[in-house]
Amino acid sequence: QVQLVESGGGLVQAGGSLRLSCAASGRSFSSYAMGWFRQAPGKEREFVAWVSKRGTSTVYGDSVKDRFIISRDNAKNTVYLQMNSLKPEDTAVYYCAANQKTGSSGSRLQYDYWGQGTLVTVSL
Repeated sequence: QVQLVESGGGLVQAGGSLRLSCAASGRSFSSYAMGWFRQAPGKEREFVAWVSKRGTSTVYGDSVKDRFIISRDNAKNTVYLQMNSLKPEDTAVYYCAANQKTGSSGSRLQYDYWGQGTLVTVSL
């Protein structure tokens, strides 16, 4: 099993940047592919980004492509989400998630472990 704890959320003005972190505890962090999702009030949870177990491959949701960067440091058991050029529509609770599948996973149903989420609010 793996436990996930997100941090780094907060209030930022439109056009600004934030970096989210997700710290994992438990064994064999490098055996898990990691994803970021977000959920805005009244909306379904949306795929944001995915990174492979070794960090060599990434996939992004269309709404964040070219603005967000997912990365991981397996030595620190941490996955990151660098968010740039933030927009008010990026406001949401952001969740990290883990699975042991091979290949990218854009569906929340494919993830076995979830963090508690961190709130990002982007103001005009």
